[in-house]
Amino acid sequence: MIRKRITFYGRVQGVGFRYRARYAAEMFSCTGWVRNEWDGTVTMEIQGDPNNIDQVLLSIVKGRFVRVEDMIEEHIPLKDGEYAFRAG
Repeated sequence: MIRKRITFYGRVQGVGFRYRARYAAEMFSCTGWVRNEWDGTVTMEIQGDPNNIDQVLLSIVKGRFVRVEDMIEEHIPLKDGEYAFRAG
Protein backbone atom coordinates (compact mmCIF):
# COMPACT_ATOMS: atom_id res chain seq x y z
CA MET A 1 0.00 0.00 0.00
CA ILE A 2 1.14 3.51 -0.82
CA ARG A 3 -0.39 6.98 -0.71
CA LYS A 4 0.29 9.76 -3.21
CA ARG A 5 -0.64 13.41 -3.48
CA ILE A 6 -0.99 14.34 -7.14
CA THR A 7 -1.57 17.74 -8.72
CA PHE A 8 -3.00 17.65 -12.24
CA TYR A 9 -2.50 20.46 -14.76
CA GLY A 10 -4.29 21.00 -18.07
CA ARG A 11 -8.00 20.88 -18.94
CA VAL A 12 -8.99 19.19 -15.70
CA GLN A 13 -11.87 21.28 -14.35
CA GLY A 14 -15.40 21.29 -15.74
CA VAL A 15 -14.82 18.07 -17.72
CA GLY A 16 -16.00 15.35 -15.30
CA PHE A 17 -12.54 14.77 -13.86
CA ARG A 18 -13.60 14.34 -10.23
CA TYR A 19 -16.52 12.05 -11.10
CA ARG A 20 -14.24 9.91 -13.26
CA ALA A 21 -11.59 9.83 -10.52
CA ARG A 22 -14.09 8.70 -7.89
CA TYR A 23 -15.56 6.03 -10.15
CA ALA A 24 -12.10 4.66 -11.08
CA ALA A 25 -10.86 4.74 -7.48
CA GLU A 26 -13.90 2.76 -6.35
CA MET A 27 -13.46 0.28 -9.20
CA PHE A 28 -9.81 -0.34 -8.26
CA SER A 29 -10.35 -0.35 -4.46
CA CYS A 30 -8.46 2.87 -3.71
CA THR A 31 -9.28 5.41 -1.03
CA GLY A 32 -8.65 9.15 -0.72
CA TRP A 33 -10.12 12.31 -2.17
CA VAL A 34 -10.03 14.70 -5.14
CA ARG A 35 -10.86 18.41 -5.34
CA ASN A 36 -10.67 21.41 -7.68
CA GLU A 37 -8.24 24.17 -6.73
CA TRP A 38 -8.64 27.92 -7.22
CA ASP A 39 -5.78 28.02 -9.78
CA GLY A 40 -7.45 25.61 -12.24
CA THR A 41 -5.57 22.51 -11.11
CA VAL A 42 -6.99 19.41 -9.46
CA THR A 43 -5.44 17.85 -6.36
CA MET A 44 -5.86 14.21 -5.44
CA GLU A 45 -4.71 12.07 -2.55
CA ILE A 46 -5.01 8.40 -3.38
CA GLN A 47 -4.13 5.34 -1.36
CA GLY A 48 -3.97 1.72 -2.46
CA ASP A 49 -1.94 -0.90 -4.24
CA PRO A 50 0.56 0.80 -6.60
CA ASN A 51 -0.75 -1.12 -9.62
CA ASN A 52 -4.34 -0.13 -8.81
CA ILE A 53 -3.34 3.52 -8.46
CA ASP A 54 -1.71 3.31 -11.90
CA GLN A 55 -4.98 1.92 -13.30
CA VAL A 56 -6.94 4.79 -11.74
CA LEU A 57 -4.58 7.32 -13.31
CA LEU A 58 -4.87 5.65 -16.72
CA SER A 59 -8.66 5.73 -16.46
CA ILE A 60 -8.61 9.44 -15.69
CA VAL A 61 -6.18 10.34 -18.48
CA LYS A 62 -8.27 8.41 -21.01
CA GLY A 63 -11.28 10.59 -20.15
CA ARG A 64 -13.05 11.91 -23.21
CA PHE A 65 -12.82 15.61 -22.35
CA VAL A 66 -9.92 15.51 -19.87
CA ARG A 67 -6.52 16.70 -21.08
CA VAL A 68 -3.79 16.22 -18.49
CA GLU A 69 -0.74 18.22 -19.54
CA ASP A 70 1.34 17.52 -16.42
CA MET A 71 1.15 15.72 -13.08
CA ILE A 72 3.27 16.32 -10.02
CA GLU A 73 3.31 13.31 -7.68
CA GLU A 74 4.68 12.94 -4.19
CA HIS A 75 4.58 9.98 -1.84
CA ILE A 76 3.00 10.81 1.50
CA PRO A 77 2.28 8.78 4.67
CA LEU A 78 -0.59 6.29 4.67
CA LYS A 79 -3.85 7.25 6.40
CA ASP A 80 -5.35 4.65 8.70
CA GLY A 81 -9.10 4.32 8.91
CA GLU A 82 -9.90 5.66 5.45
CA TYR A 83 -12.49 3.47 3.73
CA ALA A 84 -13.75 5.41 0.73
CA PHE A 85 -12.81 7.86 -2.03
CA ARG A 86 -14.63 11.16 -2.07
CA ALA A 87 -14.88 13.97 -4.58
CA GLY A 88 -15.05 17.45 -3.08
